[in-house]
Amino acid sequence: MEQSFVTVYIVDAFTNELFSGNPAAVCCLENDLPENLKRKIAAEMNLSETAFVTIENGETFEKSSKFALRWFTPTHEVDLCGHATLATAAIIFHKLGNKEKAIEFNTLSGILKAIQENDSSITLDFPLNPSSPYEAQNLKDIIRVVANNFEIQDVQHCSTTQKLLLRLADKYKRKDLEDLNPLTQELLTCESSGVVKGVIVTLQGNENEGYDFYSRYFAPWVGIPEDPVCGSAHTVLAAYWEKVYNKDQFRARQCSKRGGDLNIKIIGQRVKLTGQVAHVLEGKIRIK
Repeated sequence: MEQSFVTVYIVDAFTNELFSGNPAAVCCLENDLPENLKRKIAAEMNLSETAFVTIENGETFEKSSKFALRWFTPTHEVDLCGHATLATAAIIFHKLGNKEKAIEFNTLSGILKAIQENDSSITLDFPLNPSSPYEAQNLKDIIRVVANNFEIQDVQHCSTTQKLLLRLADKYKRKDLEDLNPLTQELLTCESSGVVKGVIVTLQGNENEGYDFYSRYFAPWVGIPEDPVCGSAHTVLAAYWEKVYNKDQFRARQCSKRGGDLNIKIIGQRVKLTGQVAHVLEGKIRIK
């Protein structure tokens, strides 16, 4: 039987250092694959997201400006993923030789743009996802598991993304956030209605370190105990901190063990997330 292969890349996103940031697998497909095969590949890669990108307008990857993009965790398809979109754009720009200034991805969250910057970083144009105050008592078990005995200053929920946002009290420091060690599988027993599919924990920044805010993100409901650097979470965080600081530009740090940085600018109901990448691996997956 003739063997068939798919080329796969692994890219560390929202970092310029190898083995930090958030790793994503990217499969650039000349011909689309069945959904069940995409799910198997994503499970095999076992990263927070595997992206599958195809050409939309009949050109080549080198010449096209329009693509279709889907993202899968090891267990679920997701509607929006920032770091895997950044990784996909980096492969198209840096590895496949696309010279377009900007390209578009047709996704479950609508049309998303990726723009090449002069310093090799890439800017993503995403929808802004505001949250609203939420009664903490309704999700007290989630708060207990994630924040333990830490004082929570604000609780918000984003109905668009099903993300719960917990802001730690201002008395805490970055290290306190980094030291959080929730038993994330316990969260699955706390909430199973679908109201929450991810928990953001955030803290005001330290201007001496050059950051406006810090965060971490946990999403065991979609197969990700902790996402190292989450672009979609920052579509919620940007809207939240815009109200707190009354400004529209931020420097953010996600404080997972791998860690990563984002530059953020809000324009109307859109948010621009700018980051760098580190290219880690190129290989082939045998699919039959």
